[in-house]
Amino acid sequence: MSSSDDDLDALQLSAEAQKALKEFYEEQNEKLLSDCDDKKDASDLKFDEDWQLSQFWYDDETCERIVECVHKTVGSNGSVALISCPTLYKTFKKKSPTILIKLFEFDRRFSAYGSDYVFYDYNEPMKFDEELLNSFDLVVVDPPFLSEECLTKSLQTTKALTKQHVILCTGEIMEEIATKLLDVHKCSFEPKHKNNLANQFACFTNFSSELD
Repeated sequence: MSSSDDDLDALQLSAEAQKALKEFYEEQNEKLLSDCDDKKDASDLKFDEDWQLSQFWYDDETCERIVECVHKTVGSNGSVALISCPTLYKTFKKKSPTILIKLFEFDRRFSAYGSDYVFYDYNEPMKFDEELLNSFDLVVVDPPFLSEECLTKSLQTTKALTKQHVILCTGEIMEEIATKLLDVHKCSFEPKHKNNLANQFACFTNFSSELD
């Protein structure tokens, strides 16, 4: 067998593997949607981290601190966009259920949240309904990857969605780029994750709050 045949076999195997993976995720999503139909509150659904998507869930204290800060900032009838930080959704629904929430997330499993979910790919930062432009009192954003490109595009979306306030959670090493792209300052509050990460994380805001 020639090297080209070997390459072809590898591509075919790769395609088959990708198809199997796609079918697996579709089955999982259908199961979650079915479970959602059986529950009054979709926020009760449990999602495991997908490290291939660079997903790392916040711990409970981090979720509660951020949600409390947001509530004090926008009020009980405010509107909030969550970009690539799905862990916060359940806490918002339980602690501040009257706040309007939209979750912008690449992982389609979260479509179980119905109209609260917006598919989001940071590679297409402006691909969302125009009616959402500048429609949120506050945006919480946690870019999935520690790269200048990912941060730049995620913040492009952030600036397009928010009326005013921004909370950015990302690696501390991104501070210089973050402050250049957006008028934010580093807070004393440090986001923590259920599974400890090697990278030091930090929180940045463009307003004064108890997170400072």
